Amino acid sequence: MSLYPFLLAYRGIHMAGIVHRYRRRRYRQRVHAERAKPLEQYTSEELYARFRFGRDDIKYIADLVRPTLQHQTQRSHALSVEEQCLIALRFYACGTFYQVIGDNMGVRKATVSNVVKAMSVALGSLINQFVSFPKDDQTAQTKHKFFQMGNMPSTIGAIDCTHVHIQAPCEREWEYVNRKGRHSINIQLVGNADLIITNCVVKWPGSVHDAHILRESALYRELQSHRPNGIVLGDSAYPLLPWLMTPFPVANTPEQARFNSSHCKTRCAIERLNGVLKRRFACLNYLRVQPKVACNITLACIVLHNIATRRHVPLDDNFDGPEPDVEPEQYSRTMFLPNEGHTGHAIRDAIVRNYF
Repeated sequence: MSLYPFLLAYRGIHMAGIVHRYRRRRYRQRVHAERAKPLEQYTSEELYARFRFGRDDIKYIADLVRPTLQHQTQRSHALSVEEQCLIALRFYACGTFYQVIGDNMGVRKATVSNVVKAMSVALGSLINQFVSFPKDDQTAQTKHKFFQMGNMPSTIGAIDCTHVHIQAPCEREWEYVNRKGRHSINIQLVGNADLIITNCVVKWPGSVHDAHILRESALYRELQSHRPNGIVLGDSAYPLLPWLMTPFPVANTPEQARFNSSHCKTRCAIERLNGVLKRRFACLNYLRVQPKVACNITLACIVLHNIATRRHVPLDDNFDGPEPDVEPEQYSRTMFLPNEGHTGHAIRDAIVRNYF
């Protein structure tokens, strides 16, 4: 006897007519993990400790990015803008692994990654709104505050670079190795006496010299073509320019020594600013992301730093120390025009004669 009919019956097909047996697919109901609600469960002090901002500050930041991050629907249990802000702020504040942030906030690791990227782009787009060089009507107050710090006249800003360390990039890895042998982004910052960032350049690999970053910046082109009513202070990594004052390499007179002392006390503002920025946002001490994302995160932290400073967000006592002093790398004189240095020397000598 042939086994063919039995095989057909086994496959669910009858000899009298072809009948297919369908099994209805069972859909499992999606179960969403319960998310943390920090704005409801934490006190103001606990919010400052975990997110670096208070309740009103977080709502203010959420309103700033709402046009960009607001979801059009609540389908799939979409994150609110406030929840996205809290996730990103928690990462900026501690800089730990995405998985740890996700476990604390009740979301997946991939969600944390996406939120941090989107939030960083949204905040970075506000850079021109919150970071601006002093206008003519602001320079008098800026000069007065700098003069109170160290008796340096006509100062409208202090400039320095700081390195944001990153993991080894996938492409052009060698360009990001700085002189200490670590991978980094070299960030140029200009700040005022209130520790507010007034100009920034966030794009150069760690191997690029501070003076080269300045030479290629829009700030350099602007101050060269439109001489400011004041001076910017920089360390010996920078050239001496008509608007950029550096200390004397060797103080040969008591007046030059007093100039150097005043220069150091006043320029300390930018070192304190760098220290506050990295202590407020610990993620900037080491970022496990590729350079483009690292730059976006850094821009976001710069915007948040200025928001926190202007809104007088309190800091721990541990946050107000300057960065460790590092011997600056000397610049190459070929980067700048020869006559720029001669004019800079003349202006510096005039400041010494008239004020010291």
